[in-house]
Amino acid sequence: MNVNNRIRTLAAAAGLALAAAGSAHAAGCLKGAVVGGVAGHYAGHHAVAGAVGGCIVGHHIAKAHAEERAAQHDAARSQKPTP
Repeated sequence: MNVNNRIRTLAAAAGLALAAAGSAHAAGCLKGAVVGGVAGHYAGHHAVAGAVGGCIVGHHIAKAHAEERAAQHDAARSQKPTP
């Protein structure tokens, strides 16, 4: 498989992963898909499977970070004294 086909495969996998996740829930998916696709490619030419798995993991991590930031924001709001 030449470089152009690899890039096309990776781009297609990232696009499918984004489409599957939906635009409102795509946080972390693209970054995870790229990292997973590259890792999958080097781990035995499984770029598509790596991209899909990376999208899922990237979305999960982004969601966890968002929940953590929301919890910190809520804690900071509850500590402010009310006049």
